Amino acid sequence: MPASATKSLRVAVLADSDTRWKWGALTARRLTPADAEVRLDGYLLRGRATPTARQLQEVGVRADSLSEVTGVEFLRGMSREPYDVLVLALVGGGVQAMLHGLRNAWGTGPRPVVVTGYVGVVYEKLADGLLLRHGADLVLANSRHDADRFRAVYEGVGADATAVTEVALPFLGGAPYTGEHEPRTVVFAAQPSVPDNRRDRTYLLDRLIRHARAHPEREVLLKLRSRPGEHTTHIEELPYQKLIQGKDVPGNFRLVYGHMGEVLDRADLLVTVSSTAALEALHRRVPTVVLTDLGVREALGNHHFTGSGCLASWDQLDAGHRPTPDEEWVARQGVAADGSYGTAFDAARERIAGMLDRAGGLPPLTPYYTPETAPGYLPGILARHHLGPDGAPLPGAPTADRAPGPVRQIVRRAARGAYRHGVQRVAPVIRRMGEL
Repeated sequence: MPASATKSLRVAVLADSDTRWKWGALTARRLTPADAEVRLDGYLLRGRATPTARQLQEVGVRADSLSEVTGVEFLRGMSREPYDVLVLALVGGGVQAMLHGLRNAWGTGPRPVVVTGYVGVVYEKLADGLLLRHGADLVLANSRHDADRFRAVYEGVGADATAVTEVALPFLGGAPYTGEHEPRTVVFAAQPSVPDNRRDRTYLLDRLIRHARAHPEREVLLKLRSRPGEHTTHIEELPYQKLIQGKDVPGNFRLVYGHMGEVLDRADLLVTVSSTAALEALHRRVPTVVLTDLGVREALGNHHFTGSGCLASWDQLDAGHRPTPDEEWVARQGVAADGSYGTAFDAARERIAGMLDRAGGLPPLTPYYTPETAPGYLPGILARHHLGPDGAPLPGAPTADRAPGPVRQIVRRAARGAYRHGVQRVAPVIRRMGEL
């Protein structure tokens, strides 16, 4: 990157949920030189998981501008705005649609470096998610383990794997754990969709309450991702806030919200099924347990932690067991508990600098999926974002020129509320009826 480029950079982040906004915005910060003057513009993709003002405040990442857009609005804006770096913090289908839409919008003209990746642990839909992200200039892998897997998938289908770039999770940090607090604090990191049924979620809640009752000298916290009615990356049909209603809970048991880093500041033990919070805790050397009570299964995601040394059950925890993490496993997962985290993004920054300094600019985006390689798959993905097979907006697609009036805004809010009610209340009832 030329010296002049380090003085001022324009970076855009497009995100579709609170957790992806957090990942995208923090990634954007870490990908730019510390001495650069960076303008960060945030765009929130309008949909079921568009974050609320409270969720954005809890994430704590500030942008110079922040606006809610449809996919087509975003694409039309990108055809006019001269950015240096664009981070796509979206679900795989959203990334693929934007890559094709941006290719159409930019053509052979100048364009920014396009970056994408994953918010946390990649334990399902590896090939599907990766191929939907193919075509970005950088596909970030949060660990050496992921980088090896990503390259193997791309090379296995004959796709260019040079975009895969090893980094680390951008939200690791905080002071290392130095010993027990007073009172000793146990934190359970809840997940919106794991486990996905009332029986298992009630079991975990009951075990947590039982642990609090058995240890009145401890503080036992249930760390929640969102409040009822809010959505995050995954749909939460059975919020713990509702499952706990009517239960007798001891005084040392509490529900908490807020930034995970602040909760870990007082944690003496982090317990979860498979949350990325486990990696945050391991990075700070907070004692960490990945539960085996419901089995070690791909559907739960805790299979990702085999070899970590962190697997244990509530019975073992209640008996005083504390797992010891395997240092080699931890290192391969990008946790960087050895102090190397400060250099984790150096390679990515160097690659971006080289691309920005490239004579003649960057070539057009070239995703692996095209109407020729995936004629039965790609058109449906693009159509969900109002794009045709060539990436151009379909007739009638919503645009910024047709901003919704007051009535449409009220209807949209009502529809979003009805959707969330259907997900959290109606859908589980229908499923239970189907099981009769």
